[in-house]
Amino acid sequence: MFSRTFIYRPKFALVISIVITIAGLIGYATLPVEQFPDITPPVVNVSATYTGASADVVESTVAAPIEGQVNGVDDMIYMESNSTDNGSYSLNVTFAVGTDPDIATVNVQNRVAQATSMLPSEVTQNGVTVQKSSTNMLLVVTLYSPNKTYDELFLSNYASINLKDALARVPGVGKADVLTDFSYGMRIWLDPDRLSSLGMAPSDFISAVRDQNIQVAAGQIGAPPVPEGQQFQYTVKAKGRLSTKEEFENIILRTGADGALVRIGDVARVELGSQFYSANGRYDSQPATVIAVYQAPGANALAVAEGVRKRLDELASAFPKDMAYEVPFDTTEFVERSLDDVVTTLMITFGLVVAVVFVFLGNWRATIVPTIAIPVSLIGTFAILLAAGMSLNTISLFALVLAIGIVVDDAIIVVENVERLIHDEGLPPKEAAVKAMTQITAPVIATTLVLLAVFVPTIFMPGITGRLYSQFAITISVSVLISSINALTLSPALCGLILKAHEEEPKGIFALFEKGVSGARNAYVGVVSRLLPRAYVGVLAVLLAIGGIVLLDGKLPKGFLPLEDQGYLMVDVQLPDGAALPRTSVITTDMEDRLKDIDGIEHVITVNGFSILNSGLATNSALVIVKLTNWSKREKPSLSADAILAELWQEFATIPGASIIAFNAPPIPGLGTTAGVEMKVQQTGGGSPQDLASAIGSMVYSSNQLPSVAQAYSTFRANVPQLFVDLDRSRAKLLDVGVSDVFATLQAYLGSYYVNDFNIFGRVYKVMIQAEGAYRDRADDIGRLYVRSGSGDMVPLRSLVQVENILGPQILNRYNMFRSASVNASPAAGASTGTLMVGMAQTAEEALPSGYTFEWTGTALQQQGAGAVVVLVLMFSILFAYLFLVAQYESWSMPVAILLTVTIALLGAFVAVLVTGRDVNLYTQIGMIMLVGLGAKNAILIVEFAMEERAAGRSIREAARQAAHLRFRAVMMTALAFLLGVVPLLTASGAGAASQQAIGFAVFGGMAFATAFGVVFVPVLYVVMQSLRERVKGVYKGIDAPGETPEGPDGGPDHDEGSARPA
Repeated sequence: MFSRTFIYRPKFALVISIVITIAGLIGYATLPVEQFPDITPPVVNVSATYTGASADVVESTVAAPIEGQVNGVDDMIYMESNSTDNGSYSLNVTFAVGTDPDIATVNVQNRVAQATSMLPSEVTQNGVTVQKSSTNMLLVVTLYSPNKTYDELFLSNYASINLKDALARVPGVGKADVLTDFSYGMRIWLDPDRLSSLGMAPSDFISAVRDQNIQVAAGQIGAPPVPEGQQFQYTVKAKGRLSTKEEFENIILRTGADGALVRIGDVARVELGSQFYSANGRYDSQPATVIAVYQAPGANALAVAEGVRKRLDELASAFPKDMAYEVPFDTTEFVERSLDDVVTTLMITFGLVVAVVFVFLGNWRATIVPTIAIPVSLIGTFAILLAAGMSLNTISLFALVLAIGIVVDDAIIVVENVERLIHDEGLPPKEAAVKAMTQITAPVIATTLVLLAVFVPTIFMPGITGRLYSQFAITISVSVLISSINALTLSPALCGLILKAHEEEPKGIFALFEKGVSGARNAYVGVVSRLLPRAYVGVLAVLLAIGGIVLLDGKLPKGFLPLEDQGYLMVDVQLPDGAALPRTSVITTDMEDRLKDIDGIEHVITVNGFSILNSGLATNSALVIVKLTNWSKREKPSLSADAILAELWQEFATIPGASIIAFNAPPIPGLGTTAGVEMKVQQTGGGSPQDLASAIGSMVYSSNQLPSVAQAYSTFRANVPQLFVDLDRSRAKLLDVGVSDVFATLQAYLGSYYVNDFNIFGRVYKVMIQAEGAYRDRADDIGRLYVRSGSGDMVPLRSLVQVENILGPQILNRYNMFRSASVNASPAAGASTGTLMVGMAQTAEEALPSGYTFEWTGTALQQQGAGAVVVLVLMFSILFAYLFLVAQYESWSMPVAILLTVTIALLGAFVAVLVTGRDVNLYTQIGMIMLVGLGAKNAILIVEFAMEERAAGRSIREAARQAAHLRFRAVMMTALAFLLGVVPLLTASGAGAASQQAIGFAVFGGMAFATAFGVVFVPVLYVVMQSLRERVKGVYKGIDAPGETPEGPDGGPDHDEGSARPA
């Protein structure tokens, strides 16, 4: 026998466990720490700029050709783009989980290169950037001047030059991005009236700057090949690119016959300003530069955040006087707090399990065995996680919490059986250990194989769901495997070393407990004895359980992941269409003043000019990040994130002049923008943006009528006030004015024309020309501009164009090649995202006109893809468990008796979800798959002994009754240890509480049903299946007929009722 070696060589067993523990400690010290495993799909971003172009021009000239080529790139899931009124274009291509982001970037780059020839020349001059995108915002840094010594321009450029690149080099940082970007630009502000009086046009400035602001490579003197005897070699340098305001002012525009010179400084104003004036930021109501730091895929979040903070401290030592920084927003606070809470739960669970074992076994010596075995199994798991390239996250820690109740089972089974043999048969500890292992080695192996079989299919699941399942499955499987190794090596060795024969009966509280257990066992055996003659009751119970599962599965709401209190809320602000940035700033200032008076809010970060829901710049938009106080200070329900969110909705509803949408963050960082669901309505049949806006309005209105919807909204607008310039092309030709000259004039005066580059502070910045603000603040100013004809005459634009007021979109979104708009929705109280999706899908079929369709995106898309797969995986888990049991018992029928009781455990999980008012999400589904193994494990302990009793000559009915009698104590001990181990998950609060409770209630309910009802029907179902088995084989002689004792050394122990240890 395998275990005999370790019983008589205990140091060998101890060495194996010590090696496992040391390897696990090394793994624990080096494992990366993060909230979730690497489940965020890789994203590749393509960005371009067409300065001065409108959203529809960018869509048709930039988006269409690029997306036509990128579409269908390898492993792509979907792509989404935004074309904005400031001429910017951004395309995000999302790939399947597991795709190498570097390979994906190369593939997208190759596709974009094929579209380059179709892009406008200015777009290619500005450059088309392709880079892998980090969508997981790790933290936000604010740089500010407490005494307002420095303005936004200085702060922004100080951050860009001194902080941004330094932070980007911190290991694990994907990118650092200045959200309030005021990058330096040499601005040449034109006076159109003065230029027209001088017969000058913007093209004169463009030509002069390009001619005199150039990079010069002047060569060398004496560079080979030269005649023999050359003694020296010199590099020739010349003034090429200009770098100061004065140098640009001295650029010559025109020369006269008399030697007169006209310089830029004579007719225009030159300023070292900013390339962009479209956004600004504030931190707690004072001007600030906002820097977002993104985590690289697979990086250790806590280590990255610590590295960023350390680097900031180093950089701060060189800050000029009156400059400071803060890190008011840090997502790792939630990760760290939730992981700490799970570790605390782990410790509490361990203590409860040990306490249960001590109470059941009644002596400290027996308790030592599982107390040692549990840490070895859990700590050893870390080594395998490291070897498998996994991380320490909430999923793996949840698995370890639940694993405590599982791994203790094997140790309990061993020590309980050894104790029974020492007590009942008077065997010495080592001999008792040898005999006990002879009896229970097969059940230990069987239960281990069943648990492994249950989780094997989950490892091969695709996508995000597969990553989550496999993380859980591998952690549980490894800990169970180590536990079974301990059960066959360490536990029997410790039993032989530690346990002693004890003649005294239990006293005091232990005597009362023994009496209670004995009474419970006798009641249990009495119920089983009454049911055995009525075996059909067991079959009926299973059928009712299956019916209940089917009924509840159709009734209970479905979700993806529970929403957590992550310690912050996001707010998207939308002013009326066409509102300027100063108006937006007034609204957000009012919001900041109100937020100061709300309990539970610690910091407020504002980015005016940016919409997080539209993922683009817009002067009438703003992003507000509301940082909540620490969870320890928000233990009251009224200070939870949901309660504060509801208060924000009420408060913001009283602010006139803006649509303000507050929302929780998505459950998976980097996947989607908001909590809830996001639907993309696509305009597949063509049409105008106004048609799309009409369809969206209908969809939002209809969705808000659904009882499952708390709020449905869309930020898409197609009624932004705009101006349409209608050029009379015939008249332009008659006046010898080129069409391209007209539009070039408009772009230069109104659109901030990019000329070329200059160098300063070791960086490259843009030279840009544009009209002074006073010449472009009214629609009438367009007619006051002049364009130069081919003959040199200055022609006023009012004689060539008609300016009309029109309405149009500020941002155009495309999703998978079609123009689209988002509809976001959050579930009402008591509803789930699954219910929400079903209702909105039905609404879309009715509300959307012909030529429109929809697709889900973000977490909704992942949830949609996970539903059918989970059911399939559950079926395969049961199938694999069945096949493993068939191989173990050499029987096709007996495993059915074991697995049929699993239905009762699954029913318990569904009932628990129903009673607690929760939804069936990924965590509850993981718990249900786990219950397949746990329910089977309890049944195996009883069926295994019943088969031995039958083989020893007892009748089928007596074998079942005797097995129930003998194994009651072990089954109850393991079940109660597991149930009490789950209690800390049920009572969790603070960070990560929703996830802990989701999996805790499902597993607790299932195990409670399996313990209270399942074990009652296990002997009954054994009778049914054993009778059927013998009928098929033709050896059935009646349910009360004695069995034939087989020949062989292990014909099965002949346990009689009187020899069983009183329990």
